[in-house]
Amino acid sequence: MSSGGVVRLAIVVAEFNYDVTYLMLQKALNHANFLGAKVVYVFKVPGSFEIPLAVSKLVSRDDVDAVVTLGAVIQGETKHDEVVAHQAARKIMDLAVQYGKPVTLGIIGPGASRMQALERVEDYARRAVEAAVKMVRRLKELEGRALSEGTVFIE
Repeated sequence: MSSGGVVRLAIVVAEFNYDVTYLMLQKALNHANFLGAKVVYVFKVPGSFEIPLAVSKLVSRDDVDAVVTLGAVIQGETKHDEVVAHQAARKIMDLAVQYGKPVTLGIIGPGASRMQALERVEDYARRAVEAAVKMVRRLKELEGRALSEGTVFIE
């Protein structure tokens, strides 16, 4: 967190299915502002499959506390949506653990129709931002805790 205690977020958003992800980006920016977080980067990538590379570059920066990912993997006639969504989610999780910084999953799908994706825009965007902010604050609280004799609740 910045010295003023403000959570600094980067948002990685896929351009593929941009009618959905543009709305997600707007909801995410609004919710970050509502929570008092500062969005320091918005990084657009061609599709959800490219999200992990952008995440790896952003999460390694000292001016980023957490990365929010936004995408929509719409079901087609093949299982391609499953491959893209599963691989992106797996790598996003790996990067969070590797760098010790929250990277949240705001990718709709696999298996979603365009209508289902549009219905989930606000929930996915809002929850991804909220999870990032909560995790940054809770990890910071954990760092500041000394060993105690009782149970420490971090919430």
